[in-house]
Amino acid sequence: MSTPWYTIDNIDKIDSPSLVIYPERIKENIRQLIRMAEDVERIRPHVKTNKISEVCKLMQNAGIKKFKCATIAEAEMLAEIDAQDVLLAHQPVGPKAERLLQLVSNFPDTVFSCIIDNATTAGILSALFSKNNHRLQVFIDLNIGMNRSGIRPEGALELYKNIKDLPGIRVIGLHAYDGHIRDTDLTERNRRSDEAFAKVEWLVKEIAAIDDTRLQIVIGGSPSFPTHTKRKNVVYSPGTFVFWDWGYKHIVPDEPFEYAALVITRIISVIDEHTVCTDLGHKSVAAENPLPRVHFLNAPDANPISQSEEHLVLKVPDSSQYTVGDVLYGVPVHICPTVALYDHAMVIENHQKTTCWRVIARSRKITI
Repeated sequence: MSTPWYTIDNIDKIDSPSLVIYPERIKENIRQLIRMAEDVERIRPHVKTNKISEVCKLMQNAGIKKFKCATIAEAEMLAEIDAQDVLLAHQPVGPKAERLLQLVSNFPDTVFSCIIDNATTAGILSALFSKNNHRLQVFIDLNIGMNRSGIRPEGALELYKNIKDLPGIRVIGLHAYDGHIRDTDLTERNRRSDEAFAKVEWLVKEIAAIDDTRLQIVIGGSPSFPTHTKRKNVVYSPGTFVFWDWGYKHIVPDEPFEYAALVITRIISVIDEHTVCTDLGHKSVAAENPLPRVHFLNAPDANPISQSEEHLVLKVPDSSQYTVGDVLYGVPVHICPTVALYDHAMVIENHQKTTCWRVIARSRKITI
């Protein structure tokens, strides 16, 4: 019987709870992404999932040059590894505008851009960057159904007209995140994607009618990006693909990605004949979803029934099968905020913990 891929022979060297990652599986997920995209130039991965310099370098080694991020710290992490092109997919308001300016000044070899969805923010950025002799590239952020940020396409044409000639900024593209499209049925996912993208196509044609410019289009998270591969002149920005998680594995089973990041936990108490307790509390796995928030590869019948800051209680068929100190390997339902709970990720190669990588961008600030 072969050893399960996830087991760690020197597990006694790893405290629990811990985040463990598997570089060979990460590299295979990257290869699958490039295969699906058909052209590596059409990929702008979102790094909010991994927040780790070494993981981003694996993407660079595969030929990926453009990245997307959500925080100034993530943008700085990318600049520190000489990323060529970094899109901050978060409208910089308040002190973030000054921090973005500092990034642009400190890392001249990286091309930075950000998203905007209103004329006021565009004006503030215009004044700030022109005053400091910089010109910031911006994408107009479109709301095509996510209803979280962005301007609706029918209002974006007027916004474009109002800001396209402002000093200090240059509109280079459109950004549209369609994270609301998560249908398990691929036919329905494609239908809804086409329906949402039609609004983007309409806007592109309207802008082309008044301005001789070819705008970049950045669209598509991990569930939706395959629906855009048939389109021309678009760039995809999935993020979760690099580690994958239980949620997307079951929401979009047609996608080929495999788990490449787990959490390990130990049983710390046997409560009764059907109940055990582990050390995987709220602080160790993303807690925004209802239970179960994690599924255990080597204990598939263990059912989480309660959780607190440092404890996760499991109902099991027979607790006599477990001993205090036993290790469980868990797949989070949502890996992105789980990664952000850890300072370091333990690197597993050939069933051995070989080193650890700092989750550097979990911090809100690195130096800037």
